Amino acid sequence: MSSCRWHDGADHAHILAAAKEDHDSVLDLTRALIRIPSRGGIDPYDPIITLLSTWMSEHDLPVNVVHDATGAAVGLTSEVSGAVPGPLWVLDACLDSAPFGDENAWTHSPTSGITDSGWMWGRGSSDSKVAVAIFCHLAVRLAAATEHLHGTLVLLFDLDEHTGGFGGARQYFEGPDAPPEVAGVMIGYPGMDKLVVGGRGVYRVGLHVHGTSSHSGGSTATPNAIEKASHLVRELAAVKLPDGARADFPLQGKVTVTAMRGGEGYSVTPDLCTINVDVRTTPVFDDVAAASLLERVVAEVDQAWPGTQPTLIEVTTRWPAFALPADSPLRSTLIEAARAFGVDVQPKIAGPSNIGNYLAGLGIPATAGFGVAYTGLHATDERFRTDTVPTVQAIYHAALVRLLGPQ
Repeated sequence: MSSCRWHDGADHAHILAAAKEDHDSVLDLTRALIRIPSRGGIDPYDPIITLLSTWMSEHDLPVNVVHDATGAAVGLTSEVSGAVPGPLWVLDACLDSAPFGDENAWTHSPTSGITDSGWMWGRGSSDSKVAVAIFCHLAVRLAAATEHLHGTLVLLFDLDEHTGGFGGARQYFEGPDAPPEVAGVMIGYPGMDKLVVGGRGVYRVGLHVHGTSSHSGGSTATPNAIEKASHLVRELAAVKLPDGARADFPLQGKVTVTAMRGGEGYSVTPDLCTINVDVRTTPVFDDVAAASLLERVVAEVDQAWPGTQPTLIEVTTRWPAFALPADSPLRSTLIEAARAFGVDVQPKIAGPSNIGNYLAGLGIPATAGFGVAYTGLHATDERFRTDTVPTVQAIYHAALVRLLGPQ
């Protein structure tokens, strides 16, 4: 693998040629990663850590296994430092994956890594093992030209993303060895048509709704926690949210009841029922507004059920909405790099939250999705178009040349 030539600006033709030279190697590494199941919270991570660590070491990249407070492996990092001090940029991708679902429904086994009709198939293929492979090859290229780098590039591969824990990211950004300042993070989620520069926030709560227990067959009825919880669900479904859209953030807020748990057997009137509520927030309808809305609805329902304990609101997740401004170096550099290679990327605010929201809470700018063309994310027959790999690699490479160049 030859190193890339460096000029005052990005030599786009040479960068694309380098990406094409790496293409087969990127696919080989991706295939090897797919063939090791790494479903978040299901599979052991040691086999995939060993495989990737070995590859990185063989290509002269330093490897650090990230552990959480319990000693469990939750990520891998690798650092390429330039000859000149400068900002620290992070390339982030998840190394774990979603579950398989019904394996019999797959056209090819979810651990096949097979290439068929221009697509590579397998669970985690697009989300995000191909990004891991692309970023590893980019790091090798940059490590061969550190004399031209003004700053540091860090690879961060999270092994705890699909559990929702983001253990690798949390340990890297907030652990005892956390870097003092991060200029920005580029997350390799798939999709070539959009650059995700923001997302709705999330405010998640468990509502612990109380009733009064009694024998269900008794002559006197007592307040039923499930019935009270159902009343609360109806009120939440009917709630009218304030207009949360604006020109730079066109999405509205959203309230969804996602789970209800309560009662046991047949002979006891339940005295507790818990509801999970997922609220998607915006810069206008933020977490403070969401909390106020939930408190108001809960209080009204509690008042309608005298003789029961007040509903307990337990906040479980609180991430802010975020949107990179148009003049953000991270946003503008990636869009300009994409257009230099003929890809008309449009900035997008995503409806679902993502790790970019977590980073926004730390004050770290992030793009949360630009990568290969794909289909079947978290679904049956997940796969990506193999011919889009060199272009994606070249775009990230050109962006890093700019970001790690003289400031």
